[in-house]
Amino acid sequence: MLEEKNDNLSVQQNETDGSVENETQEVFQTEAHEVDETPTETILEVENEVVEEVTKDVVTETNDAITAIENENAAENEDETLKERHEIPMLDYESLSMEELIAELEKLSEIEKIMSVKDHVEEIKNSFLSKYYHFLDEKKEEYIAQNPDSKEEFQYHFPLKSKFDQLYSAYRDKKNAHFKNLQNNLKNNLEVRLAIVEELKELINPQENIKDTLKHFNELRDRWKNAGAIPKDKYNHVWNNYHFHVENFYDYLHLDREARDLDFKHNLDQKLKIISRVETLVNEADVNKAFRELQDLHKIWKEDIGPVSREHREEIWNRFSELTKQMHDKRELLFEAQRGNEKENLERKKEIIAKIEVLATEKVNAHSQWQSQIDKVEALRNAFFAVGKVPADVNESTWNEFKTSVRNFNTFKNSFYKDIKKEQQDNLNKKTELVAKAKALQSSEDFATTTPLMKQIQEEWKLVGHVPRKFSDSIWAEFKAACNHYFEVLKAQKNEANSEEMESFEKKKAYLEQLREFQLIGEHKADLDAIKLHIENWKGLGKVPFARRHIEGKFNKILDALFEKLSLSKKETEMVRFSNRVGNLSESNDTRKLENEKIFIMRKIDEVQNEIFQLENNIQFFANTRNAKKENSIVLEVRKNIEIQKETLDVWKEKLKQIRSINIE
Repeated sequence: MLEEKNDNLSVQQNETDGSVENETQEVFQTEAHEVDETPTETILEVENEVVEEVTKDVVTETNDAITAIENENAAENEDETLKERHEIPMLDYESLSMEELIAELEKLSEIEKIMSVKDHVEEIKNSFLSKYYHFLDEKKEEYIAQNPDSKEEFQYHFPLKSKFDQLYSAYRDKKNAHFKNLQNNLKNNLEVRLAIVEELKELINPQENIKDTLKHFNELRDRWKNAGAIPKDKYNHVWNNYHFHVENFYDYLHLDREARDLDFKHNLDQKLKIISRVETLVNEADVNKAFRELQDLHKIWKEDIGPVSREHREEIWNRFSELTKQMHDKRELLFEAQRGNEKENLERKKEIIAKIEVLATEKVNAHSQWQSQIDKVEALRNAFFAVGKVPADVNESTWNEFKTSVRNFNTFKNSFYKDIKKEQQDNLNKKTELVAKAKALQSSEDFATTTPLMKQIQEEWKLVGHVPRKFSDSIWAEFKAACNHYFEVLKAQKNEANSEEMESFEKKKAYLEQLREFQLIGEHKADLDAIKLHIENWKGLGKVPFARRHIEGKFNKILDALFEKLSLSKKETEMVRFSNRVGNLSESNDTRKLENEKIFIMRKIDEVQNEIFQLENNIQFFANTRNAKKENSIVLEVRKNIEIQKETLDVWKEKLKQIRSINIE
């Protein structure tokens, strides 16, 4: 694109030189115009107009692709931390709960490079506030329904909102401080670059010594490289201006042709390498990843590589531009698919809204039936939030339709519950009595007599209906605390009464003291066999009480110290330790932890495989370069890294094989 602009400028200048060719061309055009009245000419004009329109569309699409990349690079040039936003996944925040959104905000706000998460934070803010205000509306409606005659203004304290405000305020302060500091630097850097451009303009002076001019030119280029970031709205203009005057310097000064041509050739080689890489990127499966790399290549093309000779300028720019358009088209297809998903999400949300509207008209006359209706609406609400994004132009209207449907249901529901307050008050009295009974028995040590009574109280609690909502949480907390206190004491008593486990604990305690005195003899196989024997002996001593499982950690620490002294391979050491860990999990019958361990290993295998794939791709890239036969230190380092990763992969696969051999019930 730069080459195109500069060439056009050059053509305009040539036309003002008063050349004979231009004059002849003008005469020819005048004569042709005079006879331009035949049907054939008319047809040709129409055809030319069509061709021009098609060409114009293609150029426009190409320019759009270039502009998209240049705008992204301009933003990243202004603040380099923005580039890291690509590495931070943009989740479907609309589908997350308020608790999950808070957790994400807290995680993102801890990232030092605050501007890299600004888009993520704004998405979280919008999603959280929409859910919060909907939640608040429901609470207000409930309050009015339960207190129709109250003159007190509705107030509701929501701890999550307070935490959100605190986190967002801290993030905003960090962002503002960063932005203020950034703006000062950008302004100063812009002034420096504009001054350099002005100096470039003055270089084209045939009266000056060529040697001094070249020295001054190289100084300006060095100053330009170190000038720093500038505002994104000035980026393209300033860079294009700079490149124009650099190319002008090369094209119109009588330089040392040999030096100039060498520079041109070097720049051409660099740009051809970029084109070669983009040709590979066009076929990359991960379109977003490829496009991000294309952004970087555009930046290198624009910022790091100088001009090429006029004969190659237009050709290589057109090749680069066409490849950019192809990549841009692939990206647009991906976006189109995403927009298709948003339309599907819209249909799903409309279906959910329609179902809620139906529930808001179904007449039910019993509390249990209403609870079923409430559960259905709650499930539909969760489903609505889990669906994901809809097209931006209908997002607000869809949200309003949803809120209206839920509000209508709540109004319908609240009208029913106005008539059952007395029943709920009776239920509250019954549950208060049960809480008193539970509290009276919670400290009893007559377990044989008390346990059946506590179970009977719990069953009676289940039979009592709902209480007024404002008392529901508090009375349940009281009852739960009393029951938990009693049964925890009962559980502790049972654990202490388990003589077998206590005996195992005492044996392991003694064995631990014995193991502390164990010394390696320095013979690899014998030492390894001895350690394995200790592990088997330890397992054979049996399980210990839950409250005394800390002794397992002490045993593992001694094992770790012994393994450190052994001259084992990394893989062998890792597998022995893993075998012991898995053995402990298996003996504890903790199927959840075993399953989690398996999932973790499978994820690590995927990560290592992806890393190997990327490294092998890097090797392939170097293989396509001109100096491919000469493997430099970088290539050798990459190959070494590949071997390390393959060894790591073998260890993880062995772990997976071992854990899969355990029968998880």
